Amino acid sequence: MATLTDWLEGARLRTLPAAVSPVLIGTGAAAGLGQASVPRALLAAGVALALQVGVNFANDYSDGVRGTDDVRTGPPRLTGGGKASPGAVRRAALLSLGVGAVLGVVLVALTGSWWLLALGVLAVLAAWGYTGGRNPYGYLGLGEVGVFLFFGLMATLGTTWTQALELSWPAWAGAVGVGLIACALLMVNNIRDIPTDSQVGKNTLAVRLGDRRARWTYVGMVWAPVVLGVLCALSSPWALLVLLLAPAAVRLSRIVLGGAVGRDLIVVLRDTGLLELGYGVLLGLGLAL
Repeated sequence: MATLTDWLEGARLRTLPAAVSPVLIGTGAAAGLGQASVPRALLAAGVALALQVGVNFANDYSDGVRGTDDVRTGPPRLTGGGKASPGAVRRAALLSLGVGAVLGVVLVALTGSWWLLALGVLAVLAAWGYTGGRNPYGYLGLGEVGVFLFFGLMATLGTTWTQALELSWPAWAGAVGVGLIACALLMVNNIRDIPTDSQVGKNTLAVRLGDRRARWTYVGMVWAPVVLGVLCALSSPWALLVLLLAPAAVRLSRIVLGGAVGRDLIVVLRDTGLLELGYGVLLGLGLAL
């Protein structure tokens, strides 16, 4: 019987900055356009958080029933670790995705941009299809593509649009930047799992690239957003606040390129999530000012 702690671990709280950060940047961009709305920002955050938790539970369920999580170097999963039944984890995933869908409908209704519902449907399908279904795209090395599109571009630009009903180039730059850090989160997680994933046919991008190239790709995903943040200073000099993240980016790059494995990469995963949160706070504030 899974405990509350087990369920919280299954929700993978360390990944939730990937949901909040795009909303912070999108709201900052909307403020830069003179159209920020706190209630709509909170709704967007609720959508993003619910979808992120839904993705995490869906991955736990799908990987567990496939046997992918039978051998893990990271924290044990609910399904694969036998802590909860597959049905219970699947219901948790569907409930979380359902909450995100309901909040999304409310947000769309407030804006009147009903075409956004189509993107919302795609987001829910992508959340389930990452490791679920007959041909999960996460097993084909396309996980980073999905993360970039939905937890980078769509989450950030959707937040800006639902508040300002227009987009700015800093919003696009911030969307690309935060999407790349979200991809870095996935990349470092998959670098840790290269030995086990390659044995069960889960050909993530990290598996396809190989250990060394995957590590350098992670570094690029961490540093490119800093450069994009600096470029945003052309619109708002306060965007240079993102340079405060440079020491953390240096430290994480050194650890990953130094060959960290196993539990050491779990720390990198946590700190990359904090880096993304910091990026969202600093760039969002910089764009708003």
